[in-house]
This record gives sequence, C-alpha cells and structure tokens, in this order.
Amino acid sequence: MKIVVDHIKNKPFDLHIEEPIDTFPVLAEMQKDQACQFTGLVKGDLNAFREYDHVRVTGRVSVPLKLSCSRCLADFDSFVDSSFTLFFRKDTGVRHEEGDEIELGEQDLLSSTYQGDEIDLTHEIEEQIAMEIPLKPLCDDNCKGLCHTCGTDLNVSQCSCSNEVINFRFSALKDFKASR
Repeated sequence: MKIVVDHIKNKPFDLHIEEPIDTFPVLAEMQKDQACQFTGLVKGDLNAFREYDHVRVTGRVSVPLKLSCSRCLADFDSFVDSSFTLFFRKDTGVRHEEGDEIELGEQDLLSSTYQGDEIDLTHEIEEQIAMEIPLKPLCDDNCKGLCHTCGTDLNVSQCSCSNEVINFRFSALKDFKASR
C-alpha cells in the first residue's frame, strides 16, 4: 500500500485495497495473541492529494472480526469501520540536539514524515484499525455477565446464588461484639 508522491501532481490519487491480515504486522500479532480474530479482508478506499508542502490522505478502512465479550466470555461478530485523515511531510533530515526545545504546531502533531518518493500506508492503516478495536468488548450493552460465585451466564439463566453485596472492608468486623 504505497503511494508514489510523483503520481499526485495535479489530480488526486485514488487507491482501493483488499488485503489479508498477514499484510499488517500489528494486526497479525493481535490475532496471534488472541486479542481478536479477523474473519475477512481489510478493505478500504483512500484518496491522496497535494496541499501546499504536504500530502493529505483521507480514507476509510473496514474489517470484520470476532471478539470475546469481557463480561460473559461469549464470542460475537463485530465490524471495524474507521474514517481518517492523515498528513505526510517530506523528511528534511534536519535533526535537533536532544536538549534543544522546538515548538510544534497543530499541523506538526497531526502529521507523519516520509522519505524518498513513496509513502507506505501499511502502518497507518493498521494503526487506525487497532485503535477502533475495544479494549473491553461487549456482546451487548445490557450484558449481565457471569455470576461471580458459580459462573452461570446470567444472560441465559438465573442462578440461586445470593445477590447480597458484601463490603469486604468491614467483613472482618461482622461478628465483632463490643463489651461494656
């Protein structure tokens, strides 16, 4: 997923992608670590065009995946769909000393640099997808989860465990008898 900067002279450059997860190292590692399971290709449409001294890339990427609910542990199908805008500036090679202070503008904080005559979008695409995957996925906003005592899925059935809320901070004093 590389864009040759010289191809973006006077008109925008459009790029359509349909790539397997193995193309994206970060996503492949997430799948290997069982954080999620991608069930299809990464698809997207990107548009790159020149603006002043930088290249603006806008796009939308999506991928289907299977997640495990953080409350009830059930697997469920989900979908990542991310729209983004990225700015790329040519790396000038100017390096600052470690102790030097430089002021960054808003454009500097939102932009990446590229070297040579190509912009590789692989890292940016995988980063956009990875940021959209929830840290604690839920199969449903109203998921009741598992019983903390017996492990019954409370979405499927009720259990006979006590629902009494125990405050462990004072549980040691529960049977304390004061004598006068």
